[in-house]
Amino acid sequence: MIRVLIADDQDGVRRGLRRLIDVHEDMTVVGEAADGVQAVALARSLRPDVALVDVRMPRLDGLDVTRLLADGPVRVVVVTTFDNDEYVHAALRAGACGFILKRSGPALLAEAVRAAVAGESLISPAVTVRLLEHLAPARPERAEPNPLTPRETELARLVAHGRTNADIAAELFISVGTVKTHVANIQAKLGAANRVGIAAWCWKTGRAA
Repeated sequence: MIRVLIADDQDGVRRGLRRLIDVHEDMTVVGEAADGVQAVALARSLRPDVALVDVRMPRLDGLDVTRLLADGPVRVVVVTTFDNDEYVHAALRAGACGFILKRSGPALLAEAVRAAVAGESLISPAVTVRLLEHLAPARPERAEPNPLTPRETELARLVAHGRTNADIAAELFISVGTVKTHVANIQAKLGAANRVGIAAWCWKTGRAA
């Protein structure tokens, strides 16, 4: 069971996140904090596996909370409404295991929690696409052979454009389980740790277009 702490200064947001977490049989909310100081105290006393932390909170903001918890056993996923590159970079430098926009939806939130526990990082697709677009070279080098099948290449391109597993399944008329299998195979072939690695490969090789 993945133990989750929620830190957000808005009661409604905390209730909403609790509902999204509690529907999953492998997760449970063990505490809620309304400000950064309380978040750090609860994280140290309750020792959750993952803390979902908002960027802007009273007394201590989410970035400072992340820095204080980064050296401990608690994995931090920043969950915010602020789609700001400065916040993204600051959160990741502070030790966050993920950066999720609140509008990203429940499936991605659960995926981010599980990824954090697995020692991986997950960033909202919309943010990932924007951060990786600058990797696209003016004249892509395709000297290295493509290790992916045509179908896998198509799916990797969709990952690079920020599509979730559910989005890809609907677009390609396949099941979500099949998408997950393809993503796992793509990661293995590319030596990518996660979806961000797949996206980076696509943009660098010009295969995201």
